[in-house]
Amino acid sequence: MTDSPSKRLFILDGMALAYRAHFAFFSNPIRNSKGVNTSAVYGFANTLLGILEHERPTHIAACFDTSAPTARHKLYPAYKANREAMNIPILRYEGYEADDTIGTLARIADGTEGFQTYMVSQDKDLGQLISSTCFLWKPGKRGNDHEVIDLAKLKEQWGIERADPVSYTHLTLPTKRI
Repeated sequence: MTDSPSKRLFILDGMALAYRAHFAFFSNPIRNSKGVNTSAVYGFANTLLGILEHERPTHIAACFDTSAPTARHKLYPAYKANREAMNIPILRYEGYEADDTIGTLARIADGTEGFQTYMVSQDKDLGQLISSTCFLWKPGKRGNDHEVIDLAKLKEQWGIERADPVSYTHLTLPTKRI
């Protein structure tokens, strides 16, 4: 990792972070004054605020899935059947999942001078995009600190010598997001 990158891009897997936060508080949900379960919002906001405060990104975006079917849904119809605030762009493209958008943005930024990119997700599939300037930023569990997976940790923890972004071959995202 470079000591002082001029640009730090954080791309959040919004759906995965909200889903994870909801279930982190499943046995003891956080509720507002009207009794509405706000665990997902609370957990997502805590992760986001922690990143803003401690990581100091120069660029940030949150990516979300849409209800429109993707290529994965066409192959397997039951795929994921159960599953813009603060001036942060929200990126959603019909026909693409959040990880597709994250992968594409990470690939574009990885080829751009001066950027370090952090894919904020627990999704191990994004590990294939790890490079000398692109990292997987995994939120902590049960009060533990986050973990940054770089090329060295990819090899050490997963036994992978190098990452080859096979399935994220740089999608062409539509210019209109929803």
